[in-house]
Amino acid sequence: MSVEFDCQKFEIALKKATNRENSPFSLHVFDSVPSTNQTLWKMLAEGAKPWSVVIAKQQTAGRGQWGRQWISHTGGLYLSVAIAPKLEASASYQLTLASAWGIASQLHQLGVNVGIKWPNDLVINGRKLGGILTETKIHHGYITQAVIGVGINWTNPVPETGINLEMWQASYATKPISCLEILTWAVLRGIESGMECLAQEGVNILLSRYLEFLSNLGDKVYINDLAGTVVGVNSQGNLRVSLETYDTTDIKTTELYIEPGTISLGYRNSSVPL
Repeated sequence: MSVEFDCQKFEIALKKATNRENSPFSLHVFDSVPSTNQTLWKMLAEGAKPWSVVIAKQQTAGRGQWGRQWISHTGGLYLSVAIAPKLEASASYQLTLASAWGIASQLHQLGVNVGIKWPNDLVINGRKLGGILTETKIHHGYITQAVIGVGINWTNPVPETGINLEMWQASYATKPISCLEILTWAVLRGIESGMECLAQEGVNILLSRYLEFLSNLGDKVYINDLAGTVVGVNSQGNLRVSLETYDTTDIKTTELYIEPGTISLGYRNSSVPL
């Protein structure tokens, strides 16, 4: 299902929601691109400014985390936004946490009961609604530019482990999100608010807010054949897993810190982690 994007409608939605006369975002809408992140990087090399946004109806070579393919059928929201964070290179994970929390928070304010699947996926009822891909450029140990790529299932077909907003909103008499432009506003404002929280209040406050939406808390996982329980995320963005170990006299609890990409937490109805 092809979806037309109306930039004027987006500006009206943004103004109504924020009382801003002028949008900080510069939108560039394409019918099809290989990757919105890739397209935006090219634009930045040609002089594009922070808060430039690339939106595409379709991606032919979309990417997910760790080089995985991201299938981008028409009907979804595929966008990338450029930011200029002031962070050390080692703190790049904070951009993903900030974006995930900000988007989840904005969607909740609109009435969408979305959670975060560590570290970078958005979920409804345990099924994947969307994902985030953060890419950075580093100079002398600091991030000079970053691109935040987001894919959200709107009306596009999804696998059994996924969900789109049209499916979720089908039982609502009044849809919480009535059009693609409002969804776009929520995503962009979410990224902006996440960066504001990170810059103004710091990573510890951001992390506490991120944990409020974390859907994995209490999940059972297996690390080297040992059973563990997800208990949180630490200040480095690693998953905190509590393991119970036994010896002849006592039960001991050990906490492990799992880096992103080390394990997959999977999805409901899925025997193959995504």
